[in-house]
Amino acid sequence: MDFFDRMGEKLVTAGKDVTQKAKDLSGTAKLNFDIKAKEDFIEKQYAQIGKLYYEDHKEEADGAYGRQMQAIAEAFAAIDHMKEEVLKIKGARQCPQCGATVPEDTEFCGKCGAKLNIFED
Repeated sequence: MDFFDRMGEKLVTAGKDVTQKAKDLSGTAKLNFDIKAKEDFIEKQYAQIGKLYYEDHKEEADGAYGRQMQAIAEAFAAIDHMKEEVLKIKGARQCPQCGATVPEDTEFCGKCGAKLNIFED
């Protein structure tokens, strides 16, 4: 019987060890997930700070961040140009008053009612 008692104790101990290791792995995985979530949050905050800084200082493109600020301004200009091209392809334009997309030959904006100069381009 002594053999079976020792074997039983070893199985119980091994079971407890496995259970503890599973809990440790689960806890580690959760902590790693939480760490990643906080790191992602920090990255978003950095990006927001950068965006706010750009908005506050975009006219000062000669400072320490001048090259990056100029690149952002050029990217915005390129985006605006591409958006205009998309509207031309669609046969539409943007209302200068509210920004709504309206057909190119429309005399009044369907959203805000602003009079549109259809001969303007």
